[in-house]
Amino acid sequence: MEKSIESIWKQGFLEDSAMVAPKLNNLYNQKSIHIIDKFKRMFKINLNALVVFSFVLLPASFLVKIPVMGVLMFILLNVIVIVNKKLLKGLNNIDKNENSYEYLKSFDSWMKVQISINKKMSRYIYPYVFLAMVSGFWFSSPFRESMHRILGSHEVYFISGIPVFWVLAMLIIVVLLAIFGARIYKWDLYLVYGRILRKLDELITDMEDLRA
Repeated sequence: MEKSIESIWKQGFLEDSAMVAPKLNNLYNQKSIHIIDKFKRMFKINLNALVVFSFVLLPASFLVKIPVMGVLMFILLNVIVIVNKKLLKGLNNIDKNENSYEYLKSFDSWMKVQISINKKMSRYIYPYVFLAMVSGFWFSSPFRESMHRILGSHEVYFISGIPVFWVLAMLIIVVLLAIFGARIYKWDLYLVYGRILRKLDELITDMEDLRA
């Protein structure tokens, strides 16, 4: 054989105009578009789900008498959606007419920026969520009445009506969430998009091996 199978694959992959292995080029193009389109669909669905959830949570929080939590969570969820929709515009600007390798590399670069921004936000998001939940219950009359009934006989726990040890415990949890927020976000990310990200890495690795 004048050409090895490996060289045929490389030539077909590297040259869009090559007639040696046009099916290979088409296969990689289809895989690249499929992976990115699947991510876009999931990303949009998740953002829309956050919006719907925020509008369900808000009135529900008033019904169960924890409106502070509902309002704070409504604000947070919609801020997350707004930021990520702006990021999504950058993904929509990626040129599909590029060859499959450049297309995937552009997506990979966008993904790294998106992850970096959300990791930074997560250091504040998780503590915020926790504080929103705590505030919701603290400003709920039934909850405060129950707490005072339980701890009321132990005045040492209160200073100006505030349960000191309870507040200290909350502060420790907030600090821990701020420290580990980025790791929690990465865990959430791979829980939802892990399969797509693994396929992306595998496909880019395959392409780079062929280009070597």
